[in-house]
Amino acid sequence: MLYEQIQQNKRKTIVLLLLFSLLVAVTGWAIGYFLNIGDIGGLILAVAILAVYLPITFASAGAQVLSMSGAKKIKKSDNPMLFNLVEELALAAAVPMPAIYIVSDPAPNAFATGLSPKKSAISFTTGLLDRLNREELAGVAAHEFSHIRNYDIRLMTLCIALVSVIVVIADLGQRMFFFGGARKRDNQKNPLLMIASLVVLILAPLAAQFVHLAVSRNREYLADASAVELTRDPQGLIGALQKISADTHTVKAAKDATASMYIANPFGSGRKRRASLFDTHPPIENRIDRLEHM
Repeated sequence: MLYEQIQQNKRKTIVLLLLFSLLVAVTGWAIGYFLNIGDIGGLILAVAILAVYLPITFASAGAQVLSMSGAKKIKKSDNPMLFNLVEELALAAAVPMPAIYIVSDPAPNAFATGLSPKKSAISFTTGLLDRLNREELAGVAAHEFSHIRNYDIRLMTLCIALVSVIVVIADLGQRMFFFGGARKRDNQKNPLLMIASLVVLILAPLAAQFVHLAVSRNREYLADASAVELTRDPQGLIGALQKISADTHTVKAAKDATASMYIANPFGSGRKRRASLFDTHPPIENRIDRLEHM
């Protein structure tokens, strides 16, 4: 059951990343149509923007997430229990010891970031440390270790960067259309293709965000399953998710762009509402149900 779920989630993620690639290509076509540089020209422009913007965003994302969250790096003497727990899990997961950060915030939450297991960090809020016992804290830490071990931290950073690139490309095309920068030969253009390209430029950022959120929700299920594989104790993570779900605090420094990196919705995981395509995480009730049936 566990390995079937892991493999299924990996296949879904590959499909979603292919959708990202398709979005970049289609957005490139649309902007090429507006700029009168042809389909290939538009694609080349999109790839050029991707080549410049993506590495910068990708390389700096981890540090930006830690900075925006107000996370402070701690030493072993600051919290020996937490360090010992993380060290034990690092050995069990066969990954290097990550840097440990604390976010001063009453909302119980945590996130992992970095581009590889060798350059990773796990952040815990003070609200999480205050509410959870050691078994529950181990479940949360194992969940974040799973993101590190499965390279989810790199994948989610890539998704955030790709969304940013598509937004930049689409915004450029929209400006060209609305401010008349590419209308010199509009009378020679197919009206249907004009409408189609405009729709692409308007909807591409929204579609990219949907794909990003779908990847995020998919990886949360996988990290939950991998955490249980690591600790052999589903009750620890179940208890942690129940306490997180019961809390209605929001993480004050959380941003829309980085919300998917937290273990639970940082804008109030305890709010009872219907699941939607805009959710950064699957419903905690669904996650607990899967854990109980593993």
